[in-house]
Amino acid sequence: MAIRSLRIHPHDNVEVALTDLSTGEWIEADNERIRLLDDVPAKHKYAIKDFEVDADIIMYGVLVGKAVVPIRKGMLISTSNIRHASGEYRVSQRKTDWLRPDVSPWKERTFMGYHRADGSVGTRNYWLLIPLVFCENKNVSVIHETLVKELGYQREISPYGGLVRALKQRYHNGGNGDVLEPSIVDTVYDAPEDNVFGNVDGIKLLTHTLGCGGTKDDARTLCGLLAGYITHPNVAGATVLSLGCQNAQIPLLEAEIARRDAHFSKPLYLLEQQRIGNESELLRDAITKTFAGLAIANTCMRQPAPLSKLCLGLECGGSDGFSGISANPALGYVSDVLVSLGASVILSEFPELCGVEQELSDRCVDEDTADRFIQLMQTYQHRAEAVGSGFDSNPSAGNIRDGLITDAIKSAGAAKKGGTSPVEDVLDYPEKVSKPGLTLLCTPGSDIESTTAEVGSGATVVVFTTGLGTPTGNPIAPVVKVSTNTTLYEKMKDIIDLDAGPVIRGEETIEEAGERILEHVIQIASGGSMAKAEAGGHDDFIPWKRGISL
Repeated sequence: MAIRSLRIHPHDNVEVALTDLSTGEWIEADNERIRLLDDVPAKHKYAIKDFEVDADIIMYGVLVGKAVVPIRKGMLISTSNIRHASGEYRVSQRKTDWLRPDVSPWKERTFMGYHRADGSVGTRNYWLLIPLVFCENKNVSVIHETLVKELGYQREISPYGGLVRALKQRYHNGGNGDVLEPSIVDTVYDAPEDNVFGNVDGIKLLTHTLGCGGTKDDARTLCGLLAGYITHPNVAGATVLSLGCQNAQIPLLEAEIARRDAHFSKPLYLLEQQRIGNESELLRDAITKTFAGLAIANTCMRQPAPLSKLCLGLECGGSDGFSGISANPALGYVSDVLVSLGASVILSEFPELCGVEQELSDRCVDEDTADRFIQLMQTYQHRAEAVGSGFDSNPSAGNIRDGLITDAIKSAGAAKKGGTSPVEDVLDYPEKVSKPGLTLLCTPGSDIESTTAEVGSGATVVVFTTGLGTPTGNPIAPVVKVSTNTTLYEKMKDIIDLDAGPVIRGEETIEEAGERILEHVIQIASGGSMAKAEAGGHDDFIPWKRGISL
């Protein structure tokens, strides 16, 4: 008989409904039969004991809320009867012992990657076009459009071109064009020219809205992020356009590149429009230099590399009440396997670590690392509170609708992506990962800002778990989507790569799901296939302007 509800941790006083439960049903929970007093939709929680006002709500073994009214055993837990609460935390004793997974099946495994001069290995080989200031967005877009079309990177005309042509024909014939026979909207593709540079995976844009106004710290942070992308293992070289008068100056970018790679040797072309003058001359110069750089980049070919050379970004978005019990712990298992093999993994989204600060702090390898994590968390929280918000504002409407009714509930499940290994390092945005093992990176919970930051810090592949669905991708790193439930996977197969739903149904263990994810990551890293976000052209890039973003 299928399990209908789950108590995640022995200390929990609520259970999660794995399927829709009805008022009056009897459920075996906490070694007794409990009669439900409310309908409990799948992904939501119900009380397995009576709560007085202000009583602690415990889930994942940690404090996730407080009762605001008396709650009877069997009642639905909702925003109307509990509020967000999380435990206090401080630097305490180290708890870095952990049970390493069996990695014998993976020890000799390799992926086919691009080996760089600094010893890193990329999973892709891209050329970047970057504006140092938003004033140059149009110019880099013109360069991109021209090179992509003429060098054979434009794989196809939009798949919706046939639809537009059919609508146009109907309009000219006097119809409204709102009802069309499927036969006349077939996609028409133009055969692209052969790719001139077969070893270069593409030419990517990093357009943005920053670089001019704001503080000097804003300019330095932007240059640090851009430097992270330029020095990234997935990047072969870059062309950077500067207007000339903005705060984000070329010397600042060069200094940030040197901080990340003192012996930087990739082709890099830095052009300043106000110095060159004529815009067409700027564009001709940029295109000519970029073509020469692409020829250099084309000499790099994939070669075998151990899995220790991977740097995996751990991300979640559009989370639901199943995230913390299927996809996230499966990804946590992947994290532990890669850490055991000597690879690097990045856990970010600091507003979504609220409530598990003590556990993560205790897992830091030394007190200095723990103290930095706590200081970054507290500073972030205080800044949020100063503008009338706080981490408790993090859950979205979709999160709440699908069972994540407090930030601490959401966070406790989100943190499962980081597995159980010690925390080797803690970084502030946009610092670069420099150590193997688990790194905590201070970023917002906002999906694209966080993914942008993880890649800027060195992630060569990102695994992104989702319960509600999202098309989020990145210009230079594959973003692999894992659904928490099969309903989502079946509905959005065009943007979801893998399904962790079998875990919910008891058809697969966390470890088995994790092994399936890791196999797919190796295939993606080797260029054997593309992540759905890659194939769909979801090249999302949003720098975090260090204001409050949750």
